[in-house]
Amino acid sequence: MTDIKWEYLFDPQLAIDSFPYVMEGIGYTILISLASMAAGLVIGFFLALARTSKYAVLRWPTRTYISFMRGVPILVILFMLYFGLPIIGLQLSPLQAALIAFSVNSAAYIAEIIRSALSSVDKGQWESAKALGLTYWQTMYGIILPQSIRIATPPLANVQLDIIKASSLAAMITVPEIFQKARIVGGREFDFMTMYILVALIYWALCSAMTVLQNYLEKRYEEYL
Repeated sequence: MTDIKWEYLFDPQLAIDSFPYVMEGIGYTILISLASMAAGLVIGFFLALARTSKYAVLRWPTRTYISFMRGVPILVILFMLYFGLPIIGLQLSPLQAALIAFSVNSAAYIAEIIRSALSSVDKGQWESAKALGLTYWQTMYGIILPQSIRIATPPLANVQLDIIKASSLAAMITVPEIFQKARIVGGREFDFMTMYILVALIYWALCSAMTVLQNYLEKRYEEYL
């Protein structure tokens, strides 16, 4: 039976020496994660409204878009934007392609979360607001959205966690985020396992910080129940 050489599994010294270089990519990781989530929230909100519209011309294209984005791997979307668009003369930078891909993809998931949260608010709230003479947007922003945000916070936080982890795929189109940096060191030192473990710990720390924020927001919203 072949002996497992555990000493080659992880090299602490290489991890320590490489940590500053790998962390140079943290800015790209955070930028992609936060900017894509912010754009996804804006796009997803309007998609959710269109998804529940009484007009079929808005409702059916939105359903098709959501179905497509939820059914296609994000890596395929990345490749379509970065490698496919140059065919028609549109060249995006790696960062631009990553930001657009994660934004439009996350928007589909966010749209369904917001739609569900909005529909969970008692319809009597709309009727009461209408009786008070409030407009649609006054009702939405002043009454419905505040209640919906509390309901949507946990699933939206999960989307943010997914984006943080999926941002590593941007390395496939040469965005110099932390996973790409780790791959460079792994190839140079012929020790990919150490670098993969290191970058896994970094992603774990980022997601743990996001989870702490999620728990804080949930507790704050519970105060208003």
